[in-house]
Amino acid sequence: MNPFPSVLSLFVALIVLIWIVRCLNILPEYERAVVFRLGRVLRSAKGPGVVLIIWPIDRIVKVSLRVVTWEIPPQDIITRDNVSLKVNAVVYFRVVDATRAVIEVESYRFAVEQAAQTALRSVLGEVELDDLLSQREVLNEKLQKILDEHTEPWGVKVDRVNLKQVDLPQEMQRAIAAQAEAERERRAKIIAAEGEFQASTKLAEAAAVLSREPSALTLRYLQTLVEIGAEKNTTVVFPLPLELLGHFGVKVGSGAAPSQGEAAR
Repeated sequence: MNPFPSVLSLFVALIVLIWIVRCLNILPEYERAVVFRLGRVLRSAKGPGVVLIIWPIDRIVKVSLRVVTWEIPPQDIITRDNVSLKVNAVVYFRVVDATRAVIEVESYRFAVEQAAQTALRSVLGEVELDDLLSQREVLNEKLQKILDEHTEPWGVKVDRVNLKQVDLPQEMQRAIAAQAEAERERRAKIIAAEGEFQASTKLAEAAAVLSREPSALTLRYLQTLVEIGAEKNTTVVFPLPLELLGHFGVKVGSGAAPSQGEAAR
């Protein structure tokens, strides 16, 4: 019996099995396959799940649709008010069109990274230091919008950009600390002055009420006397206004100083 036909059939079966394996591709949920047939791209990306191709006529390029987190290295920035500092940021982006991400740019990730560094230096160079430190949300939105416009033709969506860290020179840190201290002192003095003004206003109003109502002034002095007596003091110096002794003073004066007629008698 000639064993050659059985060996040949086994070899053919092996070739067919390898061909089937090469034609059969399984993609997870987060991946898409861009298929090239004889060098021409099939416009609709394939996947997820089982993707069948005609090997070796077809060739596939797998693209992940997951969000990519990339930290921009510290960049040397000179702000509009000529302050030199280092700033880094974090960019979150993802592929929304796998076909364009493959055929429109050689490496979409490298392109996004370079565009992010350029946009960071350009945008932050147009603002002053105070705006950079106090308006980060506005700058984040501006950077995200600029990057999204640049990456849209590549089928890439920039979800957001976050400024991560701003490294200031030591002398600038000391100047900012001194400025903050001066600002706190200014606010403290303004608050103290406003308190003095309000207190003086209330005292003037109280004095006006007491001047119109002598009995109220008498009650106020009596209340003060009670408060002083509650402290168990042995000596109490309690001033009285002349208005309270006006009537009593007239009687004393009439008894102590006789008229000229009586003196002549």
